[in-house]
Amino acid sequence: MSGPQVEAIQLHELACWRVRVAGSELLITQQGAQILSYRQSQSQPPVIWLSPQAAYERGQGVRGGVPVCWPWFGALQGNPQAVQAMVTPGQEAPFHGLVRTLDWQLGEIEEQADSVLLQFSFNSQTQPLAIWPHAAELTLRVRLSAEHLSIELITRNLGTTTLAISQALHTYFAVSDIRQVSIEGLEGCEYVDTLADWQIFEQQGAVDFTGETDRIYQNTPAQLHIVDAAWNRKISLVSRASASAIVWNPWIEKAKRLSQFAYNDWQGMLCIEHANVLKDVQKLVPGAEHCLALEISSGVISG
Repeated sequence: MSGPQVEAIQLHELACWRVRVAGSELLITQQGAQILSYRQSQSQPPVIWLSPQAAYERGQGVRGGVPVCWPWFGALQGNPQAVQAMVTPGQEAPFHGLVRTLDWQLGEIEEQADSVLLQFSFNSQTQPLAIWPHAAELTLRVRLSAEHLSIELITRNLGTTTLAISQALHTYFAVSDIRQVSIEGLEGCEYVDTLADWQIFEQQGAVDFTGETDRIYQNTPAQLHIVDAAWNRKISLVSRASASAIVWNPWIEKAKRLSQFAYNDWQGMLCIEHANVLKDVQKLVPGAEHCLALEISSGVISG
C-alpha cells in the first residue's frame, strides 16, 4: 500500500492541494483555506458536499466544502454589539466575515505513515483588513487520516485590546435525500429560528427536515450525528470549544436564488456549522487564543 500523497493542483483560478491517505481523499484551496471536498472511502459517497456548479474564481467564495466564517458569522448586524463594535462604522460588511476570499499562507505539511497535516495561517498585521483594524493571527490545522478528518481554527489576539469575534466552520455535508435524514444530539437544545422572527424554541426529538431550515442552536453538546438511512451511513461530528451550531437547508424556493447552486441541489446537502455565535461569542484578551475544533468521521448505521 502506498503512503500518503499530497499533490498541488490548479482549479481554474485557484491554487489547491489534493491529499490522499489510504482510501480517504481531501481537496483544499489556498483561497480562504477552504476545504472543498472530503470522502472517507472511494467506495462511498462524499462526506463533505461540493456543488457541481462550483466556480473556482479569485475573490469569490466556492459553494460547498467548509468555508471559514470569521471574525463574524452571517450578517454583521445579526451579531452581538461587541462583535459589531470591532468593525469600522459606515463600511460595507460582507456576509460571513472577511477571510473566505483571501489567500492564506500554507506553512507546514507534515506527512506521517497514517495521516497528513496541512497548516494554513492568516495574519491581519501583514495582511490588514481595512474595515477590521485589529491584530490577530488565524491558524487552520487540517489533518486527514483513514479514519477521520480533523479541523482546528485557532485565533490568537496579537493586539493590545480585547477582541470580540463570532465564527463558524460552515460545513456542507453530502446526504442521500434531506427528507430522509435526521440529526441526533440536539434534543432538548434551545434554538433561534431565523425564519420565524428569531423566536426561541426547544428541540423535541431528532431534527428532521420538511422545509427550509435556518436555526441557531445554543448550548450544544460535543457530539452530533447525521443519520442517513438510504446510504446506511452515520456521520459523527465531535467538536471542542463550540457551544453553538447552525443547521441550514435552503429547500426548494431559496435554492432557486442561490449562486453556484442547481435548483435541486437542496436535496443532497445539509449544513451543520459548528460555531461561536450569539451567547457563545468569544472575547480574547491580549495574547489569548481560542481553538474551535471539529472531528468528522463516518460509518454504517448499527443496530
